[in-house]
Amino acid sequence: MDERSGKQLFFKCEIFQKVGAFKFRGACNAVFQLTEEDAKKGVVTHSSGNHAQALALAAKMRGIPAHIVMPSNAPQVKKNATKGYGAEIVECEPNLASRETTSQKVIDQTGATMIHPFNNAWIIAGQGTMALELLEEVPDLDAIIAPIGGGGMISGVAIAAKGIKPSIRIIAAEPKGADDAHRSKSGGVLITTHVPNTVADGLLTTMGTLTWPIVRDLVDEVITVEEDEIKAAMRLVFERMKLVIEPSAGVGVAVALSAAFKNADYKKVGIVLCGGNIDLDKWTW
Repeated sequence: MDERSGKQLFFKCEIFQKVGAFKFRGACNAVFQLTEEDAKKGVVTHSSGNHAQALALAAKMRGIPAHIVMPSNAPQVKKNATKGYGAEIVECEPNLASRETTSQKVIDQTGATMIHPFNNAWIIAGQGTMALELLEEVPDLDAIIAPIGGGGMISGVAIAAKGIKPSIRIIAAEPKGADDAHRSKSGGVLITTHVPNTVADGLLTTMGTLTWPIVRDLVDEVITVEEDEIKAAMRLVFERMKLVIEPSAGVGVAVALSAAFKNADYKKVGIVLCGGNIDLDKWTW
């Protein structure tokens, strides 16, 4: 991997995190910040999968109800895991407007607290702990690559990493088929409407009001990759590293292996393998 990228790579393997993805960090932090009175009413969120599982498990650990709004086309493996943690799943149409209106109906009915997948300060802070751990192990990193969808993970990573080492570069990895962050960063204006088309189902959302200013000010660059590059990166990790990663994680690896990044003047680079939840029944190379 180092030879192919021309860099010394260090992988933050969130695939081994509870629920198989980084999302448990933020969800656990958010759930345990709730007051007892609010916690009794439960929590609600909308998610295509990993945040759903993470919030369901965090709620189970605290002993409170979890209501998860999931799009009808969410991977079955993620639906099954979410149910397995004891959450109630409420299906909606696969678009942001339906997610939000369905979530609001659940809130009106139950009084549950909304724990947004990324546009939440507790979520962002929780995700940032991976950067603390990574820099604790490899303090002389020149850059960190993290995938971007809604921006919660990379926002936390950027705040934590630059707080410890201001000179570190934060690189957002994004599919070209869902390049709203790249276009937002290039134009200096948040783009909130787009029609994503990518195999990376965890990166379909646009940034929020909390994450966009952080990405705008602290993320140094957004690099996009094609679908075939994502799949090739996944296959390489499968075959050479013997690790199962989902497409969203493959995006970060693809950026590290891209021609654009190979010419960058970095020696040591951290890469966040954000998750390993993949629906093998539907996957095709």
